[in-house]
Amino acid sequence: MTEPTESERGTEDLLDRDTPLESHSEGETEAPSRRAVYFWRFLFLGGSLVFIVLLAVRLWQTNVQEQRAAGEAPELSFTTFDGVEVDLGELRGKGVVINFWASWCTPCRDEADLLEQTWRREKENGIVFLGLDYLDQEPAALAYLAEFDVTYPNGPDLRSQAARRYRIQGVPETFFISPEGRIVETVVGPIASQQELDALLDLIRP
Repeated sequence: MTEPTESERGTEDLLDRDTPLESHSEGETEAPSRRAVYFWRFLFLGGSLVFIVLLAVRLWQTNVQEQRAAGEAPELSFTTFDGVEVDLGELRGKGVVINFWASWCTPCRDEADLLEQTWRREKENGIVFLGLDYLDQEPAALAYLAEFDVTYPNGPDLRSQAARRYRIQGVPETFFISPEGRIVETVVGPIASQQELDALLDLIRP
């Protein structure tokens, strides 16, 4: 067997030293590259998850905000245009009709006389009608009440406090509250007929 010459041994030693160096260099380049891919993948997935959670929370909040009040009737107190204090809590034991309206609201005019005439018929039967004037000017509101000869308690919804509590989305909207203080039914838009109104009153009679 022929022994390698000294020159050949030098070349082999050089090759042996170079090979691991080249291999080591490739590993160092590959590792940071993989870490970068994992980092951006994690960042993308994390960002997507946060977006989905925020979207779900926002949809839930919107859904809750758009739901009108239900169940136990929210607290309600106001001063009528005549200066009389009204407190819903003091009306327990009676059926209560709360009507949100405004003088600028055309559909409100369609039901104004119906509400007033029914109030006159029912006020001795344990039924109370209340009106809350929404986003209006007092002179226009008083002219409206005079035009339809409305006699049941009506007052301004100052700073829209009642509207926010009952989460109305427009006018007219009418809430029917039982003698136990629970919202039994809500009508969005004008009440169409005496028959409809009577059926709703039957749900809240004492």
